[in-house]
Amino acid sequence: MIVFDLRCSKTHVFEAWFGSSRAFENQQESGLLACPICGDRTVTKAVMAPNVGAKGNSRSAVAVTKPDSPAQPTPQAIKAALHALASAQAQMLETSQWVGRGFADQARAMHVGETASTPIHGETTVAEAKALIDDGVPIAALPLPVVPPRSVN
Repeated sequence: MIVFDLRCSKTHVFEAWFGSSRAFENQQESGLLACPICGDRTVTKAVMAPNVGAKGNSRSAVAVTKPDSPAQPTPQAIKAALHALASAQAQMLETSQWVGRGFADQARAMHVGETASTPIHGETTVAEAKALIDDGVPIAALPLPVVPPRSVN
Protein backbone atom coordinates (compact mmCIF):
# COMPACT_ATOMS: atom_id res chain seq x y z
CA MET A 1 0.00 0.00 0.00
CA ILE A 2 1.08 3.55 -0.69
CA VAL A 3 -0.35 6.79 0.71
CA PHE A 4 -0.58 10.00 -1.30
CA ASP A 5 -1.57 13.50 -0.33
CA LEU A 6 -4.09 14.58 -2.96
CA ARG A 7 -5.40 18.04 -3.86
CA CYS A 8 -8.59 19.03 -5.66
CA SER A 9 -8.89 22.04 -7.95
CA LYS A 10 -10.40 23.98 -5.02
CA THR A 11 -7.13 23.39 -3.06
CA HIS A 12 -8.55 20.96 -0.49
CA VAL A 13 -5.78 18.53 0.53
CA PHE A 14 -6.61 15.03 1.69
CA GLU A 15 -4.92 11.66 2.09
CA ALA A 16 -5.71 8.47 0.15
CA TRP A 17 -4.27 4.96 0.08
CA PHE A 18 -3.62 2.99 -3.10
CA GLY A 19 -2.27 -0.46 -3.93
CA SER A 20 0.39 1.13 -6.16
CA SER A 21 1.23 4.28 -8.10
CA ARG A 22 -0.38 2.67 -11.14
CA ALA A 23 -3.61 2.07 -9.15
CA PHE A 24 -3.73 5.81 -8.41
CA GLU A 25 -3.17 6.65 -12.07
CA ASN A 26 -5.89 4.21 -13.19
CA GLN A 27 -8.43 5.65 -10.77
CA GLN A 28 -7.48 9.20 -11.74
CA GLU A 29 -7.83 8.45 -15.47
CA SER A 30 -11.19 6.74 -14.88
CA GLY A 31 -12.53 9.71 -12.92
CA LEU A 32 -13.04 7.58 -9.80
CA LEU A 33 -11.31 10.03 -7.46
CA ALA A 34 -13.27 12.77 -5.75
CA CYS A 35 -12.51 15.28 -3.01
CA PRO A 36 -14.18 14.12 0.24
CA ILE A 37 -14.72 17.75 1.23
CA CYS A 38 -16.38 19.22 -1.85
CA GLY A 39 -16.83 16.30 -4.28
CA ASP A 40 -14.58 17.86 -6.98
CA ARG A 41 -13.33 15.18 -9.37
CA THR A 42 -10.29 17.15 -10.58
CA VAL A 43 -7.79 15.49 -8.23
CA THR A 44 -3.98 15.49 -8.50
CA LYS A 45 -1.11 14.50 -6.24
CA ALA A 46 -0.12 17.19 -3.75
CA VAL A 47 3.44 17.91 -2.70
CA MET A 48 4.41 15.58 0.14
CA ALA A 49 7.31 15.54 2.57
CA PRO A 50 9.13 12.23 2.19
CA ASN A 51 9.17 9.84 5.12
CA VAL A 52 12.86 8.99 5.40
CA GLY A 53 13.79 6.59 8.17
CA ALA A 54 16.84 7.07 10.38
CA LYS A 55 20.03 5.28 9.39
CA GLY A 56 20.23 1.92 11.11
CA ASN A 57 23.77 2.37 12.47
CA SER A 58 23.25 5.95 13.61
CA ARG A 59 23.81 6.64 17.30
CA SER A 60 22.52 10.18 17.39
CA ALA A 61 19.04 10.79 18.74
CA VAL A 62 16.46 11.88 16.23
CA ALA A 63 14.69 15.03 17.30
CA VAL A 64 10.94 14.68 17.11
CA THR A 65 9.08 17.92 16.68
CA LYS A 66 5.40 18.27 17.33
CA PRO A 67 3.29 20.72 15.43
CA ASP A 68 2.47 23.85 17.37
CA SER A 69 -0.52 23.15 19.54
CA PRO A 70 -2.75 25.90 20.84
CA ALA A 71 -1.85 27.20 24.26
CA GLN A 72 -3.81 25.58 27.05
CA PRO A 73 -6.03 28.03 28.94
CA THR A 74 -5.13 28.70 32.53
CA PRO A 75 -7.52 27.72 35.32
CA GLN A 76 -8.17 31.43 35.88
CA ALA A 77 -9.11 31.89 32.21
CA ILE A 78 -11.48 28.90 32.35
CA LYS A 79 -13.05 30.25 35.54
CA ALA A 80 -13.49 33.69 33.96
CA ALA A 81 -15.07 32.19 30.82
CA LEU A 82 -17.51 30.10 32.88
CA HIS A 83 -18.40 33.16 34.97
CA ALA A 84 -19.08 35.19 31.80
CA LEU A 85 -21.22 32.36 30.40
CA ALA A 86 -23.17 32.04 33.67
CA SER A 87 -23.73 35.82 33.77
CA ALA A 88 -24.97 35.90 30.17
CA GLN A 89 -27.34 32.98 30.82
CA ALA A 90 -28.66 34.58 34.02
CA GLN A 91 -29.27 37.86 32.19
CA MET A 92 -31.13 36.03 29.40
CA LEU A 93 -33.27 34.09 31.90
CA GLU A 94 -34.40 37.34 33.60
CA THR A 95 -36.74 37.92 30.63
CA SER A 96 -37.72 34.26 30.25
CA GLN A 97 -40.59 32.48 32.00
CA TRP A 98 -40.05 29.17 33.80
CA VAL A 99 -42.64 26.67 32.50
CA GLY A 100 -41.30 23.56 34.22
CA ARG A 101 -42.14 20.19 32.74
CA GLY A 102 -44.64 21.76 30.39
CA PHE A 103 -41.85 23.12 28.19
CA ALA A 104 -42.46 20.86 25.17
CA ASP A 105 -46.20 21.58 25.10
CA GLN A 106 -45.68 25.33 25.54
CA ALA A 107 -42.97 25.51 22.86
CA ARG A 108 -45.10 23.57 20.39
CA ALA A 109 -48.17 25.74 21.11
CA MET A 110 -46.15 28.90 20.47
CA HIS A 111 -44.69 27.42 17.29
CA VAL A 112 -48.10 26.64 15.77
CA GLY A 113 -49.55 29.97 16.89
CA GLU A 114 -51.93 28.71 19.59
CA THR A 115 -50.29 31.01 22.15
CA ALA A 116 -48.19 34.15 21.93
CA SER A 117 -44.47 33.63 21.46
CA THR A 118 -42.50 34.65 24.52
CA PRO A 119 -39.14 33.51 25.91
CA ILE A 120 -39.60 30.39 28.03
CA HIS A 121 -37.39 27.82 29.69
CA GLY A 122 -38.16 24.58 31.44
CA GLU A 123 -37.61 20.84 31.47
CA THR A 124 -38.13 18.22 28.79
CA THR A 125 -36.93 14.76 27.95
CA VAL A 126 -34.39 14.06 25.23
CA ALA A 127 -37.11 12.32 23.19
CA GLU A 128 -39.42 15.35 23.48
CA ALA A 129 -36.58 17.71 22.52
CA LYS A 130 -35.77 15.59 19.44
CA ALA A 131 -39.44 15.57 18.44
CA LEU A 132 -39.59 19.37 18.77
CA ILE A 133 -36.51 19.75 16.59
CA ASP A 134 -37.90 17.28 14.02
CA ASP A 135 -41.08 19.38 13.88
CA GLY A 136 -39.07 22.56 13.25
CA VAL A 137 -39.69 24.10 16.67
CA PRO A 138 -36.71 26.39 17.42
CA ILE A 139 -35.30 25.26 20.77
CA ALA A 140 -31.84 25.19 22.32
CA ALA A 141 -30.40 23.60 25.42
CA LEU A 142 -29.10 25.96 28.06
CA PRO A 143 -25.33 25.65 28.42
CA LEU A 144 -25.46 25.54 32.23
CA PRO A 145 -27.95 23.83 34.56
CA VAL A 146 -30.79 25.90 35.96
CA VAL A 147 -32.17 25.58 39.44
CA PRO A 148 -35.98 25.57 39.10
CA PRO A 149 -37.74 28.30 41.05
CA ARG A 150 -39.23 27.18 44.34
CA SER A 151 -42.94 26.55 44.35
CA VAL A 152 -44.93 28.76 46.67
CA ASN A 153 -47.59 26.74 48.57
